[in-house]
Amino acid sequence: MPGIIGKKIGMTSIYSADGRNVACTLIEAGPCVVTQVKNPEVDGYRAVQLAYGERKEKNTPSALKGHFAKAKTTPKRKMVEFRDFREEFEDKVVLGNTITLEDVFIEGDFVDAVGKSKGKGFQGVVKRHGFGGVGQQTHGQHNRLRAPGSIGACSFPSRVFKGLRMAGRTGGERVKVLNLRILKIYPENNLVLVSGSVPGPKNSLVILEK
Repeated sequence: MPGIIGKKIGMTSIYSADGRNVACTLIEAGPCVVTQVKNPEVDGYRAVQLAYGERKEKNTPSALKGHFAKAKTTPKRKMVEFRDFREEFEDKVVLGNTITLEDVFIEGDFVDAVGKSKGKGFQGVVKRHGFGGVGQQTHGQHNRLRAPGSIGACSFPSRVFKGLRMAGRTGGERVKVLNLRILKIYPENNLVLVSGSVPGPKNSLVILEK
């Protein structure tokens, strides 16, 4: 299986075999339900759609209710499509089947984590891009410490170029972190420890991909 859906619990640290303290993220991964199976004959490609997390029925659109009823499962919070799963998973990729953490990963695997970064709102250039401010606190510029400075030329080109780093909305974007090692799996609680940090706040949804 190419991946699984989960929820970020928080961060902690563990000691490795050589005595190093390793920062890691605890994720509740799965169980997920197979809600759709796509094949080349009908859809043009092979893929499996997994669903995770409970959702109130009164907040579920009618079309999705029928979609989940076809898989004989309750309404779910998040659906993700994983393409090109390996042939050894053919027997598990059946409509309505439950996919667990142990079905997808083993300790020592490397995974990519996809999440939505924390939204910071509208921020200035110092926080957003790491600018040092005008003058670096010299020459008496008491009120210019966090300002962006000059943003364009004069009569030519008489405009500001697109893509110039300026103040604006920060965070709240889809972020993928590559090559995180799975340090520990707790299958009885559907928990997995991955090295390093994963984008998003606590209790946010995370996609783990092989």
